[in-house]
Amino acid sequence: MAKVVWGFTCSIDGFIAGPGHDMSWMEAAEPLAPGTVERMAADVAVIIAGRDGYDAAAAQRDERDELTAEAYGGAWSGTEFILTHRPEELADDPSVIALDCHVTEAVRRAKEIAGERDVQIISADIARQALEHDLIDELQVFVAPVFLGDGIRIFDVPGGRRIDWELVEIDTDSPRSFGRVYRPKEKAQQ
Repeated sequence: MAKVVWGFTCSIDGFIAGPGHDMSWMEAAEPLAPGTVERMAADVAVIIAGRDGYDAAAAQRDERDELTAEAYGGAWSGTEFILTHRPEELADDPSVIALDCHVTEAVRRAKEIAGERDVQIISADIARQALEHDLIDELQVFVAPVFLGDGIRIFDVPGGRRIDWELVEIDTDSPRSFGRVYRPKEKAQQ
């Protein structure tokens, strides 16, 4: 059965994108070992992304490098859901499926498509919503050696919300990128 993965590269100070969804800082990320990106991309059948990220990628298309222009630097192919309250505005883009639904419904649909492969969430806001409903099975984190100071935080909940994670894997092929896989503590013990 498909697992729901929240995967991202972040800055040392905890941002997954700079102001305005800027991704130019990713050039500071340590290169991953050969084959790592392709292996990770092969595990993912469905990506769930947000409208703000979609719009930013479209606006920055000419500015983004090979790594950030497409999912997994173009190594990934599959189904991409964009969660939006205005799906009709994306009707002309055959590369995505625009959905106006609750995160639980988006994950349910994605898991049906994914089969044995993963569903990956690449939006901090959507991941936060998925965590509210205990839908995240795994967290895949890579860290770039850069401070951004502002932008989109990994996890931002006014008033706070504690979620304990348990380390289940270290990416030893790319140790300088601090690749780690975690599971929510209660799911890791199952």
